[in-house]
Amino acid sequence: MADFSKGAAWIKGEIIPISEATINVTDWGFTHSDATYDVAPVWDGAFFRLDAYLDRFEASCASLRFDHGVDRETLRAALHAMVAKTGLSRAYVAMVASRGVPLIPGTRDPRQCGNHCFAWCVPYVHVIPEDVAARGARLWIAKGVHRIPDTSVAATVKNYHWGDFTMGLFEAKDRDYDTTILADQNGNLTEGPGFNIFAVRGNTVVTPERHCLHGITRRTVMEIAEENGFTVEARDLPVTEAMEADELFTATPGGGPVPVVMLDDRTFSNGAEGQVTRHLRETYWQWLKRPDFYEPVRLQPTP
Repeated sequence: MADFSKGAAWIKGEIIPISEATINVTDWGFTHSDATYDVAPVWDGAFFRLDAYLDRFEASCASLRFDHGVDRETLRAALHAMVAKTGLSRAYVAMVASRGVPLIPGTRDPRQCGNHCFAWCVPYVHVIPEDVAARGARLWIAKGVHRIPDTSVAATVKNYHWGDFTMGLFEAKDRDYDTTILADQNGNLTEGPGFNIFAVRGNTVVTPERHCLHGITRRTVMEIAEENGFTVEARDLPVTEAMEADELFTATPGGGPVPVVMLDDRTFSNGAEGQVTRHLRETYWQWLKRPDFYEPVRLQPTP
């Protein structure tokens, strides 16, 4: 019997164990990183804000001119069926569109590729590991690389262009930091590999607006902060300003808000989670059960 305990994939209309999922080696999604994707979390048996993730995925596909032929409700049903097949109550669920295999061998014309859509899920992923989140993350601002500018690769379209993040991670790990965050060429913080960044100063919460993904978790944190009386600003966040913040924290669908206790050699909140971060983090986990954001995984009938 097929083992779905480690995850599943939905490819060409079939649900298969994640270990059996493959794509063609000539697929432009692999050879040119010509793909877009989105990741929706499943927590305690329900998708969180699935419509928002589907909206962004559709917008990304339109921006990159993908015509993969899978409509929204077909994809939604596939995501539900795939997660239900695994029996996972907490899962990391990805939907992907790729340029596909060239229909004419050797072509350099992106219009002559067979676009396609697939999906996969694995047990819930904490982008910043739980033990690191519990003590607070230590971030290194990459010095040898800057974030790819929006004029080159649109950061608001979720993509697999990780060359800058990868080099930043090498820098961070070589210095015994937990992860990296990248600045742009003008000295403004942007984002890290899989997360947005927030700075707290008094009653104001600031998050970068340019050269970064406008994450759904980012949006959720901004809404929570506004509902709790904070002034929220989405704008450039200079490194110098971030260093003077009262608190810093990250936000990602793989783990929610996570306190940052160190940025380079600057320590925040006496090396512990700040009060504002704690409140926003606790409220975020409560919001995962909000009826307007909560979409239970549709269980499949037993054959």
